[in-house]
Amino acid sequence: MREKILEIASEMFLNLGFKSVTMDDIASEMGISKKTIYQHFDNKTKLVEATTDYVFHFVCTGIDCIRAENKNPIAELFQINTFIKQLLKNEKASPQHQLQKYYPRIYKKLKANQFSIMHECVIENLKTGMELGLYRENIKPEIIGRFYFLGATGIKDQDLFPPDIYSPNDVVDLFLEYHLRGIVTKKGEKELMKYINQIN
Repeated sequence: MREKILEIASEMFLNLGFKSVTMDDIASEMGISKKTIYQHFDNKTKLVEATTDYVFHFVCTGIDCIRAENKNPIAELFQINTFIKQLLKNEKASPQHQLQKYYPRIYKKLKANQFSIMHECVIENLKTGMELGLYRENIKPEIIGRFYFLGATGIKDQDLFPPDIYSPNDVVDLFLEYHLRGIVTKKGEKELMKYINQIN
């Protein structure tokens, strides 16, 4: 039951926001009593923390599966990009903004975990791309990795990119293209264009 609560709560929080969804809403959606939820989670804050961990580990597992396929670094980034867009396709609220505003401790912990995992993945991707001649030899992976994290989290800011003006999918796709165009070699650009042409 705990796992099912996490699954439903995660979906509702991502779609409607962490502040907007109540324990009553989750109980109603599941057709169970609120008391059943409290048997597994002491309060809403504990549930929010558990759901952020749940989604984070789900994303990490998905990315690990993609990385295990050992595709070239550009193909890998595009596949991860598609996976993340699919996961968040029904996101209507601004869960990141609500998490930051109403649950700052949980947001800080999540951001630290995201940085740790994402930075490691990006640096490995950059180094492999350099070895294969797809990325320029003179880039600095540690710094580029931080640029990438800053951009990937920054594009979720709905004050900067209101979803009614800027399509979230377009923003995500353009950010990835922007990142790659700054680091690819001529060889890498040819590979990059294959995926851009598939999207357009």
